[in-house]
Amino acid sequence: MTASYSARSRAIEPFHVMALLERANQLQAQGHDVIHLEIGEPDFTTAAPIVAAGQAALAAGHTRYTAARGLPVLREAIAGFYASRYGLSIDPERILITPGGSGALLLAASLLVDPGKHWLLADPGYPCNRHFLRLVEGAAQLVPVGPEVRYQLTPELVERYWDKQSVGALVASPANPTGTLLARDELAALSAALKAHGGHLVVDEIYHGLTYGVDAASVLEVDDEAFVLNSFSKYFGMTGWRLGWLVAPPGAVTELEKLAQNLYISAPSMAQHAALACFEPATLEILEARRAEFARRRDFLLPALRELGLRIAVEPEGAFYLYADISALGGDAYAFCQHMLEREFVAITPGLDFGRHQAGHHVRFAYTQDLPRLEQAVARIARGLQSWQG
Repeated sequence: MTASYSARSRAIEPFHVMALLERANQLQAQGHDVIHLEIGEPDFTTAAPIVAAGQAALAAGHTRYTAARGLPVLREAIAGFYASRYGLSIDPERILITPGGSGALLLAASLLVDPGKHWLLADPGYPCNRHFLRLVEGAAQLVPVGPEVRYQLTPELVERYWDKQSVGALVASPANPTGTLLARDELAALSAALKAHGGHLVVDEIYHGLTYGVDAASVLEVDDEAFVLNSFSKYFGMTGWRLGWLVAPPGAVTELEKLAQNLYISAPSMAQHAALACFEPATLEILEARRAEFARRRDFLLPALRELGLRIAVEPEGAFYLYADISALGGDAYAFCQHMLEREFVAITPGLDFGRHQAGHHVRFAYTQDLPRLEQAVARIARGLQSWQG
């Protein structure tokens, strides 16, 4: 008997890169040296002070549920971080601790999107965003964006694509896969455009802290009613601990807490205790050194790829990605990724994972390997281009 699964499940697309990752793992098992530039995860392990805090929490028996909104002391620590880094006074009561940034997105989508309604999203963008909207029976209105707008939504695009089913917009700064930022005045203009339509502004600030030569502005500096998604995964290097947070307007907290109680009860308690060490000076010193290392990697890989003929029209200011147009090299991006993996053992991500707009001509490189490995990767790609037929 054929199983009858839900339409929502069938509508959610898999990551195309997972097939490449599976093949990369097979090649590794055969003894090949694969350079992984496809995974959006820092290569650094969690900083030692955070690990020690987690171990101490386990030893002390902090393994039970917490309140649905999270440990009060952690919410206070996050509020203190907003004060020290952005000069903002955020009431800890507005902060909900979530299982990763994904948990924050799930809460926001569940609260703000009714069946049939949609948010405007930049295309290209992080694919899970549109899939979460489908999960709550909403939808993503994908807005094609290119280098002329630095791959970001603008007030003009909001006006062009807003319709009767629109209820808000989700933007990311820094963005995945492009690494571009929205400046403070751009966030303010987007906020005004959405408020004119009665819409909500949701901002993914998950890559805050990982910016190079410029500090990322928080939307909360210009719009106290915006919803902010953040995570301990990227800058704080706690990917496997599954911990994030959501900052919400005061009037939304009660409803969000109810959703959290029902959707996941609470975020992992030991991870919450470990995260308290994130804001200690010794930890921040480690994290800032890692940020400087990411900057060195970007500053090597960006010109190296351009020299090979890949077009990177906008210099990324944050995250750890380069989104490259391979049109000048000819051929399909997915085939290009397959070629580089099979011939040169370099794994990269095809643009198909990030949307539809010119996806077949783009690939994403994650500079989550050290400089010697990146140098090896560039040499291999250069060699692979000699045999690439396009």
